Amino acid sequence: MKNQFDKISDFVVPLALTLTLLFPLQQMKGQTPEKQTPEKSIPLWSGSAPLSSGDALTDKPMLDIYLPAENPTGTAVLVIPGGGYHYLAAPEGKPVALWLQAHGVAAFVLSYRVAPYHYPVEVLDALRAMRLIRSMAADFGVSTSQIGVWGFSAGGHLASYLMTQWKKEIGSAQDSIDAVNARPDFGILSYPVISMRPEYAHRESHDNLLGRGTTAEQESQLSSELQVQPDSPPAFIVATSDDGVVPVMNSVMFYQAYVHQHLPVEMHLFEHGSHGMVLAEKLPGASAWPDLLSTWMTQHHWMAK
Repeated sequence: MKNQFDKISDFVVPLALTLTLLFPLQQMKGQTPEKQTPEKSIPLWSGSAPLSSGDALTDKPMLDIYLPAENPTGTAVLVIPGGGYHYLAAPEGKPVALWLQAHGVAAFVLSYRVAPYHYPVEVLDALRAMRLIRSMAADFGVSTSQIGVWGFSAGGHLASYLMTQWKKEIGSAQDSIDAVNARPDFGILSYPVISMRPEYAHRESHDNLLGRGTTAEQESQLSSELQVQPDSPPAFIVATSDDGVVPVMNSVMFYQAYVHQHLPVEMHLFEHGSHGMVLAEKLPGASAWPDLLSTWMTQHHWMAK
């Protein structure tokens, strides 16, 4: 009988040589979370990714998989690092996945394509990642109705896109996975980029995602505060008032849009904290926020007590 990783390998046979099983699952269960590495890295597509312009690693969107020894709630989280749509911020990937793993939640860190790629490539990668996780939920030991997304900075913009525009058709379907529901069951946004409107946007994220010469209509379409739907999933938002990179109004406007739609939302704004604080382990005040998140997730049954 095939185990879950045999099935994953079957899915990605065309790229089997790129999928390295770093440790057997039985061995990993005896390790501490801090020493664990991904069980596998899998590509989002078995062949070339749509709109790919090359064959380098940066042209191949991937998921790094971190499965806990036990997952009592069957929860999974797609983790999307930031980096201004120019690079992928490493501290917002693996450390976050290990935190989730240590709390009994499966984590999937997305390596998505960034500049010189522009919209819709980044969105295609995020939608595909959510669909791939849900399509293989049984293989990962997670529930199809317990899959959330957690985005940081520009990754928060991608996460908010999934939370508001998961129904939008972009490009043509590549296979049956593209027919899977891409709606997250909950969303976590850490100091997120939300708006692409010039008066609120983080300019670097705006230019790297959209390029120059965009229209006001395009900017509005990709401003998530304007796209919140009546069935958008529950949201948890954290940011700092003195963030000197992404204006805190991005978080505030998204919160207001959720309140306007009478949707479940929780937001924590801390007085001080630099952009990119991640889990804020040594930051007075803001260091409390991961515990607030775990409480919120526990209340919603996405994390065990």
